[in-house]
Amino acid sequence: MTTTTGSSPMTEAQVAAFRQLHSQVVDAVESAVHGKRGVVELVVMTMFAGGHVLLEDVPGTGKTTLARAVAGALGGKSSRVQFTPDLLPSDVTGTTIYDPRTGEVSFREGPVFSHVVLADEINRAAAKTQSALLEVMEEQTVTVDGVPHPVPNPFLVVATQNPVDLDGTYRLPEAQLDRFMIRTSIGYPDSEFEIGVLRPGTTAGNVGAVQTVTDPETVAEHTAALARLHVADEILHYVRALGAATRSDTRLRMGASTRGLRSLVRAAQVHAAAQGRHFVVPSDVQRLAGPVLSHRVIVQRDVAVGGVNGARVIAEIVDATAVPRPSAG
Repeated sequence: MTTTTGSSPMTEAQVAAFRQLHSQVVDAVESAVHGKRGVVELVVMTMFAGGHVLLEDVPGTGKTTLARAVAGALGGKSSRVQFTPDLLPSDVTGTTIYDPRTGEVSFREGPVFSHVVLADEINRAAAKTQSALLEVMEEQTVTVDGVPHPVPNPFLVVATQNPVDLDGTYRLPEAQLDRFMIRTSIGYPDSEFEIGVLRPGTTAGNVGAVQTVTDPETVAEHTAALARLHVADEILHYVRALGAATRSDTRLRMGASTRGLRSLVRAAQVHAAAQGRHFVVPSDVQRLAGPVLSHRVIVQRDVAVGGVNGARVIAEIVDATAVPRPSAG
């Protein structure tokens, strides 16, 4: 395959080190979130890719536990914000405080100043509050009175939506959904694992027992290195072809954005390294196309009535799109 331009690509030694760390983090998180290794891997992958996660799930499936377990594994700070209609942007980002004793004005940090932020039921807050969080997700900075305040690095937002109870909710616009690298759900555990969760003395849900296996500085270093993992031009053309197919598919009112395709490439880089490869292959793209692109497309109303959703359309587009083959030599 043709080599893409770029400086200092990841070495095999760096990939091996990341693969070991990735496995350690996933194992640590899974000690509290039983039977959901695939979801845990997606969330950990998103963290190392510098993205954010949207979880669509019913209450009580372990969303808070997952977010806190990820923070515990990396030794970082976590916070939780319960989004409600009366929540103000300053309740999320922070605000300036005047001290009458000293006459000084200082900035009091909000809950977004954490390594892992759980934004619970994000669609229950008004658009202005949603936008405040999403702006921080994009800019990695809170600006108050013209003064920028950078959030910690790494910075992972795990936002949740309840797909069943829609009373008193504000739908996330497409432009805001596009800010999330992946959308997924935890779902109910399988029978075997649910019985294990019910058993007295289980470690399921015990975030305090999650082993700290790394630190935020190490995660940030790996994130920077992973951005240099080799991606061949043929893979980029393949991703572009998938995006073009979503834009021409008559079942969709809106196809995947360029930001979405960039997120797919970024996620594929991390997934490839987690498998021990220092280059991306088509199967990396195929594995992640659904979680990365399905929430970025809009299905035609008449098609949606028939039970077809974005994930199904993306899966069929992946099946129908020609896969690049290695060139001889």
